[in-house]
Amino acid sequence: MQINQVIKYFEEWAPKGVAWKNDNIGLQVGNPENSVTNVMVALEFDEKVLEQAIKKNCNLIITHHPFIFNPIKNLNFSNNPKAKLIEKLIQEKISIYSAHTNLDYTKGGVSFELAKKLGLKNIQFLVNQESNQYKLVVYVPVDNIEEVSGAIFRAGGGIIGEYSKCSTQSIVNGTFEGSGVSNPKIGKKNNFEVVTEVRLEVLVNSWKLNSIIDAMKSVHPYEEPAFDVFMLKNKNINFGAGAIGELATPMNTKEFLSHTHKSLKADGLKYTIGNSSKIKRVAVCGGTCSELVNNAIDSKADAFITADIKYHTFQDAENNILLIDAGHYETEVHVLNPIKSRLDKFIKEEKHKVKVFKYNGSTNPVKFYNN
Repeated sequence: MQINQVIKYFEEWAPKGVAWKNDNIGLQVGNPENSVTNVMVALEFDEKVLEQAIKKNCNLIITHHPFIFNPIKNLNFSNNPKAKLIEKLIQEKISIYSAHTNLDYTKGGVSFELAKKLGLKNIQFLVNQESNQYKLVVYVPVDNIEEVSGAIFRAGGGIIGEYSKCSTQSIVNGTFEGSGVSNPKIGKKNNFEVVTEVRLEVLVNSWKLNSIIDAMKSVHPYEEPAFDVFMLKNKNINFGAGAIGELATPMNTKEFLSHTHKSLKADGLKYTIGNSSKIKRVAVCGGTCSELVNNAIDSKADAFITADIKYHTFQDAENNILLIDAGHYETEVHVLNPIKSRLDKFIKEEKHKVKVFKYNGSTNPVKFYNN
């Protein structure tokens, strides 16, 4: 099994196309054609993660935070700490792959796992992405509809929420007249033809549009398939920011703060009082998501948990929502569990002997002082 096979599988779950446009995701260092020995997953990469990866014979490290985010000005191996790590990676033939905001914005990703860790039910995105889908309409002879629709579905078209192979099909009449150098599948050149066709309509994510069109063309019987592509303004129910759900049993503020503290194993919480005596509906967003406070309020959430909250954001939220800063690391590290579970499942299905390890230390640079 090659590294690029693992990446391809991973990006079926957390596609690069949903990431923030300025994010640096994907393969950071290494050769995607190398065979995988073992895999290490960690929130971020440092020398301790590297040491553990070497000890576990891992030549692929998957992180959430990109190892290379800002441009590297030089690779002076003598005095540049990041360059020294890159030198060691090259020497040990270890590759690093990072999934950052694409993992934030995917179902089952950072925020969904945070919501699950808090015991929330009926979890949905707090804010769905929008304007990143297209409607592909293609006209197909009746006898070829299964072959063409099947190719589109296999390439990733027609996915709506938990449903796949979604399409609309209606019978229409198509007309054409091929020139003297044409090679029509149906009818004759230089002859006006009327053919019974199926108008096939399929929802397509923007980052898969070109590959789906290629798949459609590869099996379509016509020399020149007729198709249309329409940009949509729809909200994408499969991808978004943050998550919102409900507690099975309402809690008062003190109980909920204690529950959050214990569930996330946080060293401390910063918070401001909201306007509800009981906490039932809870919004979350792993990492830095203060900009979603008003979305949480508009969604009737009693509490919103995120990290890196500024003083004035707390001030604005006071008496409007129980706003909790539980820490950047503490709200994101739990996503390592579904990453490992999914990779374990993939490797088992592919019948490989590769093992997946979760880094068993902490890469959190923030410490709390208690006198």
